[in-house]
Amino acid sequence: MSTNQILAAVDGSASSYQAVAWAAVDAALHRRPLHILTSMAISTGSGPEMSLGGADLEWLRRDGERVLAEAARVARQATSSTELHITTELSFALIIPTLLDRSAEVAMLVVGSRGLGAFQRGLLGSVGTAVTRHARCPVAVIHGISAIDAVSMTKPVLVGVDGTENSVPAIELAFAEASLRKVGLVALHTWSDASGIEMPLAGWDAARQSEEALLAESLAGFAERYPEVSVRRIVKSDRPVRSLLEESANAQLLVVGSRGRGGFASMVLGSTSNALLHSADCPMIVVRGGERPAS
Repeated sequence: MSTNQILAAVDGSASSYQAVAWAAVDAALHRRPLHILTSMAISTGSGPEMSLGGADLEWLRRDGERVLAEAARVARQATSSTELHITTELSFALIIPTLLDRSAEVAMLVVGSRGLGAFQRGLLGSVGTAVTRHARCPVAVIHGISAIDAVSMTKPVLVGVDGTENSVPAIELAFAEASLRKVGLVALHTWSDASGIEMPLAGWDAARQSEEALLAESLAGFAERYPEVSVRRIVKSDRPVRSLLEESANAQLLVVGSRGRGGFASMVLGSTSNALLHSADCPMIVVRGGERPAS
């Protein structure tokens, strides 16, 4: 594997093909190779391992090759780039540990929000849940739409900013994505986790000015590095999940850190990121603090 690769996982579901389409466009923008992986491993849980005969293994192999061929076709169709290098891989290793191992070696993992085993709208599949919690690289989760159509691609990139060091890698990745996509960036900062609580007017202006300064400080330096990216700053006294969901309706991509103000070292995924993964409709990238941003 290459640290420059984008790795997309597919399982034959519609959601995974949307993920491949998004991954192909992003790989072309970054001029990175795209690697498409599918696993035909059968998990037996804690029970005895299932023994498959030659005919069964051959059927699984043919089915996996069919999934990969369709995924490669979707990837080619999603982008007009003739330089995009695509490779495919059929594995019989369990998909979750495989992706977690590969996450140390690639620039980004891309998965669909619901696999073949998920049946409820808004339900994040087991693969998506595991990799966003434990992967060592940024993870893109693609929901019902890949947002790569002509209209969606004109919308801005949205990034959640909490004012801590945890959001710095997310800000950096969001600027890079906005620059490559030639769109603006919306930086949203909320400064209250409890909506509807009235603050005395005397304290409101001072608190708002303080939070606006915090947002400006968080963005400092990135505007100079990416002068072509226009930035719209939004500061709200509201719950971050609700505010980000509202803004994401007009964004082509949502970028968040894995932990926010309430995060601590032992947490693998913050409550805001987790809630957004289950409810946002647009593609979303989760960036863990301390990992290399996929810029």
